Amino acid sequence: MKSTNWIRFYLSLLCLAGVGPSAHSQTTNAVVTRLNPSVGGWQLGWPSSGTGSAFTVQFQDSLQDGIWRLPDSPTPFPVSSNSWLDLSLTNAARFFRVVSVPLAQRGKVLSGGLSNTLSTATLGFLFKLAGVSIIPQYNVRLYKLVYETITPLGARTQASGALLLPETAGLMLPLVSYQHGTITQTNDAPSSMDLTGEVSVGLAFATTGYAAVVPDYLGLGDSPGFHPYHHARSEATACVDMLRAAKTFCAANGFVLTNRLFLCGYSQGGHATMALLRELETFHTNEFTVTACAPMAGAYDLSGVTTSNFLSGATPPNPYYFFYLLAAYQNVYHLAGSLSNLLASPYDSTLPPLLDGTRTGSQINTNLTADPTKILKPQYLADFRSNPRHPLRLALQENDLYRWRPRAPVRLYHCAADQDVIIANSQVALASFQALGATQVQLIDPLPSAGHSGCSEPSLALAKAWFDSLR
Repeated sequence: MKSTNWIRFYLSLLCLAGVGPSAHSQTTNAVVTRLNPSVGGWQLGWPSSGTGSAFTVQFQDSLQDGIWRLPDSPTPFPVSSNSWLDLSLTNAARFFRVVSVPLAQRGKVLSGGLSNTLSTATLGFLFKLAGVSIIPQYNVRLYKLVYETITPLGARTQASGALLLPETAGLMLPLVSYQHGTITQTNDAPSSMDLTGEVSVGLAFATTGYAAVVPDYLGLGDSPGFHPYHHARSEATACVDMLRAAKTFCAANGFVLTNRLFLCGYSQGGHATMALLRELETFHTNEFTVTACAPMAGAYDLSGVTTSNFLSGATPPNPYYFFYLLAAYQNVYHLAGSLSNLLASPYDSTLPPLLDGTRTGSQINTNLTADPTKILKPQYLADFRSNPRHPLRLALQENDLYRWRPRAPVRLYHCAADQDVIIANSQVALASFQALGATQVQLIDPLPSAGHSGCSEPSLALAKAWFDSLR
């Protein structure tokens, strides 16, 4: 094949051992057509699989990449048409595959039931116990929603979440989406309505006049499969579809929403919030306009400062975070034949059973070494350290969240003493956003001496006060 400045190669029906699509999908034949040279790029086309199918395009820059990733696209995957344009220009070869998946009705409400109603007196008692200085204004109804969404590959699945609504007639409600932090126990998801958990953040918003959604994410609550921890795309799509389901449910049940939309989340929820903002502003501006966004203590630079901190030999407060991420990326990207293939003895046999959805992070920590790098096979760790195109590095890079320009006002909250998610993540994001032309982005340190847990309450208080001023 003749080389050009933008030549691409395409391998149809590519399904290498360990990197093939899931049992609910299949690769499909395709052809590549070069566009007009004045435009550049290529068009992929493939036969339709009939009704009920959608298609996700993936790429590798080299067959040594070892994982399939999503290319940049002006439309979100999966696509329902049988063609896709790649308009990017590159001097390198690129390999594509097209995967056929079951088409989802994204955001369709599958069920919505009232779980509880809490009075202002009960809420006041709970807030006092938690040391939260919020005066409840309205009783709150707690609903559990189950809705249709997509997997990381774009196939139809379901997810769940909590919807919390003030019990009052005639009040127009701004919408807020709160993204929760790391959960390893499936039944600890917000839709379980555990009032000691992060659903309480939604209660604080709802009792002061917001319609509050708290998504569970994929693999938690009533969602099947393993949770794709820190996988930006599926965090975003699950949250987008939860917003759609909440709007549908509110409209059908007499709750009137304003045009205000606020996003916030802490820790993993900070990462998910940033992913959600990017998804909304990239693909869904016809549906949603974000009024303000407050990502808090998130790992936005996974492939950079987070990886460097991991490889430094520092003793993190919660080494299970890395193990959880490794297991999730193995499930999404198929880094090896199995999770055990990545782990050194005895961790290859002792650790995988701990991620069965019944253990807490603290329980998993007790089975880990203080230096989380030690759980990896020595050769895998050495290659990860030295190879800039190591499959795990490429997966981490795909889930970075700072190489874009936010349009909504963004306040990043992060405390300098945080050792779980170092503040350099927010500093890198701020610098990148400003360099790309964002003018409404700030980084705020609410309590410089606070660690990861201690930073959450002051961050949330400041974010809510900011939202209240804009509602």
